[in-house]
Amino acid sequence: MYGVRQALNGTHVSFLFGQAQRSYERSVRKYQHRIYGFAVYFLGDRVEAQDVTQDVLLRLWQHRDEIDEERVLGWLLRVTRNACVDALRKRKARRNVMTSDTDAVGYAIGKGPTPDVCAEAADFQGHLGRALSRIAEPYRSIVILREVQELKYEEISGTLDLPLNTVKVYLHRGRKMLREQLSEVLHRETA
Repeated sequence: MYGVRQALNGTHVSFLFGQAQRSYERSVRKYQHRIYGFAVYFLGDRVEAQDVTQDVLLRLWQHRDEIDEERVLGWLLRVTRNACVDALRKRKARRNVMTSDTDAVGYAIGKGPTPDVCAEAADFQGHLGRALSRIAEPYRSIVILREVQELKYEEISGTLDLPLNTVKVYLHRGRKMLREQLSEVLHRETA
């Protein structure tokens, strides 16, 4: 009898583990691009954003039993934001490392946009990234979550643990700051 019970318990554990793994894989497929997109806009570095995305998805696996299905996105974006802040702190500590951006090379090959369109888009992305990096927190996070990730106000409120009206006010201020920073950056480029 002991052997049968032990075998059944092992089957039950395997079944539960399989369900947890499938649920995790579903969440990864559903949210990995949002996490990565948020991290890219927050950090302005694709490689660093990939690292942050991987860390966040690992944390999702570690805390999978503690998170409600309905609140996964908010939890993921909160963890992503915190991981991005940590990455920026580490980046400041190692400022002397030189980086290069070769991601745009792949766009020049193939049927896609022409090189001049890619150059203009990359140029604007650079301006946008510099302008976003000059906006203080939490305004930057709110602007990215709303304008890039296209989250609803309520989702942003839940993600950042801020009252709904505060999110609306901060979004308005953040947009104003972004406009000012973009016009300043673009003015410097044309002068």
